[in-house]
Amino acid sequence: MARRAAAIAVLIAFGATIPAANWMIGNVGTACPPDSPCLIPVGFGLMAPSGVVMIGVALVLRDAVQRLMGVGWAAAAIVIGAALSATFAPAALAFASGIAFLLSESADLAVYTPLQRRRLTLAVLASGVVGAAVDSAVFLWLAFGSLEFLAGQVVGKLWASVFAVPLIWGWRAAIAAAESRPGT
Repeated sequence: MARRAAAIAVLIAFGATIPAANWMIGNVGTACPPDSPCLIPVGFGLMAPSGVVMIGVALVLRDAVQRLMGVGWAAAAIVIGAALSATFAPAALAFASGIAFLLSESADLAVYTPLQRRRLTLAVLASGVVGAAVDSAVFLWLAFGSLEFLAGQVVGKLWASVFAVPLIWGWRAAIAAAESRPGT
């Protein structure tokens, strides 16, 4: 029961990340230059479009959807997330976001799947790196015709993977404890 509730919560959160990222790009940032995305600092003197925060979270949540629900649900969630991107952004941004999301989440899935059973933490980190690089390059090129913020995008997304590691350890312990109790 606890595992099913966690799975549904993760699936909903994953689906919400793409519309949230697209909304943030146009509305949230420490700087919002005209005809440019709103930007936030991500460390090391780098700036990135503000949606980077949500996409980093999406990469981690996609892994969790697969872990809890299986690869079929993860693939379906990728397609649904890409479609949802069109509802919260201008057409050009939605197109770039949707294509980048489909490609990066598919790359994330391809890296995560063979690693996850043996080395979950490594799977999340490695798939996060690959997904972040693919998403960043594809999105920036399609949305803005420039790779100016590539380093900031990758760094911003990788923060989500780094912060996810202790959460994964806690989550695994909580699920194991819940499943070991009678009646769950």
